[in-house]
Amino acid sequence: MKNPLFPSAALAAALALAPFGAHAGSVFLNGVKIDGVTNQRFEKATVRIDEAGNVHIDAPGYAARVTTVTPPAPAAPAQAPAPGTAAGTATPAAKAPPAAARPAPGAPTAPGRITQRYWLVTEQPVPGMTGYDIDVFVNSKWLRKLRGNEDQVVVEITRDLRPGANKVTFIARKGNAADARSSSPGHVFRVIIGEGNEGGGNVMIDNPLIRFQKTAADTQDATQEFTLTTR
Repeated sequence: MKNPLFPSAALAAALALAPFGAHAGSVFLNGVKIDGVTNQRFEKATVRIDEAGNVHIDAPGYAARVTTVTPPAPAAPAQAPAPGTAAGTATPAAKAPPAAARPAPGAPTAPGRITQRYWLVTEQPVPGMTGYDIDVFVNSKWLRKLRGNEDQVVVEITRDLRPGANKVTFIARKGNAADARSSSPGHVFRVIIGEGNEGGGNVMIDNPLIRFQKTAADTQDATQEFTLTTR
């Protein structure tokens, strides 16, 4: 499938569509099957129903991506109490922070919880051509390695983020130059992080926030840091 488009915010490019009643057919957006996704309206779209009951939506400026969703890693199990410590023993109450460490009156505070869902998606027209692997860190904690020779990665990272500002760091390392398969700037390894939703096996990123990429023409290792503010 071709790389997805990410239309501007004015076009509201995240795509989700409620099933049209109990018809026996499927729903297609610009030729892409999007059964199961919900809660979206389209502007300036043409809708037709074919003889099999399939609903076809032709909406210029919108695009959908069909992907396999990688579920988030399960939370770490609770650790057993240390030897000689009774389970359930209360710990001493933490002391209140000194006055200098408390937020000043009227100072902005981070939201108490994250209300959006955040996804990491990779794009490569031809995997393995750039010769790069990319390590991803969130708030100085290693998240995962994205390998240049692997298929597309689509993973939700919401639970790895905290409310408010987050530091996202990419470290790209070039492999052995003698093993390079291409030197073309047209061979790109791109990583996108943004707000989106999942439904029916589809992930729609309607608000891309971070883009990091390397091409086969690049020859040096690179590190780049971004600030991602959740909401």
